[in-house]
Parts: sequence; structure tokens; C-alpha cells
Amino acid sequence: MVAFFASTILSVILLRFLPVWFTPLMFIRCYEQVKEGRELKLSHSWVSIDEMSPSMPVAVMASEDANFLKHHGFDYKAIENAAIRNMKHPEKRKLGASTISQQTAKNVFLWPGRSWVRKGFEVYFTALIELFWSKERIMEVYLNSIEMGEGIYGVEAVAREHFHTSASQLTRAQCALIAATLPNPRKYSSKQPSSYMLKRQQRILKEMKFVHPL
Repeated sequence: MVAFFASTILSVILLRFLPVWFTPLMFIRCYEQVKEGRELKLSHSWVSIDEMSPSMPVAVMASEDANFLKHHGFDYKAIENAAIRNMKHPEKRKLGASTISQQTAKNVFLWPGRSWVRKGFEVYFTALIELFWSKERIMEVYLNSIEMGEGIYGVEAVAREHFHTSASQLTRAQCALIAATLPNPRKYSSKQPSSYMLKRQQRILKEMKFVHPL
């Protein structure tokens, strides 16, 4: 137990300063590609948040976590609303309430899944990064590690793959379109957006007006 707590706390402290070059999900996706006989693809480049379009953090907050700057890792009101909605409509797809902090903890330290064990670890690592990292650092790691397409991780990679530009040169509309894919970036594409995606983009653009920047 001592070794577990010491190692996890140390890793969180180190990653407050060091770039996150690889995540467990990246290795899992590479394994799946090889297993299924597909072409191996891993596109990822770390950039600091200062090298990203200022609209990118605003877009993901508008899309994923409007209370990111206010909560301490968990949006209890969103959790309550999701629980009520899921109980009232069990036939529909389960509504989640994960914050950007929770998604960052999952992406960097854990594996995909819905087990209670993994959820417990997610709560633990979320609390740690909220304690040791600034909101700006959480956002920086999130935007560098989030899956944004098949074999594409982070805003710099998706900017180059889908828009032939850099993260710093992304337009407000492109940032909103990228954010629109995040519920399921392997299903929805910012390169070839459907009409549904374009509607989500427009909604996010409207909501971005009410989001306070980092």
C-alpha cells in the first residue's frame, strides 16, 4: 500500500512538469490495430498550451465541461442530473458526467472500461491531479492526450492530419468541430463531418461565447 501511494503520487507530481508522450490507451489501440491486421498508426505530438489556439480550451469546455474552472474534479450537479435521466430513461444510451479532470486522469493513468475498480482508480487519480496540478496544466495534458480520431492523439496531431495546419493556427470553427467529435472520436470525424456533426459544431460555437477562457 505504501509503495502504491508513493509511486502514484510521485508519478502525478512528475507529470506536472514533464510532457506525456505516451498513454496506456495509445498502446492498447496499437495492440488492437496489430491484432486486427490493420495498418499501425500512432500520430501524436506534444505542444504546450501556449502553442495551441486559445479557442481550443474554450471549445472543449463548452462541449465537455462548462464548469471546469469552478469544480474540483467532479461536477456533482451533472452527476445528479445524469443519474436521474438514466433512471427515468433506462432504454436510452447512458448519459455520462465525466469532467475534463476525470477524462485526463483516465487517459493518462488508466485503461478504457466501465468497471467499478477502474472507476475507483479514476476518482483517486482525479483527486490527485486536482491537488497537484493547476487547471491550466490539466487542460494542457488533456488536449495533448485525448483521442481525436483513429490513431490520432492530441490537438497538434489532429490539426495536422485533418486541417493541414498547426494547433496554434486552428480557427474558432475548427476548434468547435474538433470538440464536437469528443463524445466518440472513432465514430465522428472532424475531417469529414456529417450533418449531425456540423449541427453540434454550431451549438458549441454559440456556447463558447459564455465560457470563460483559461
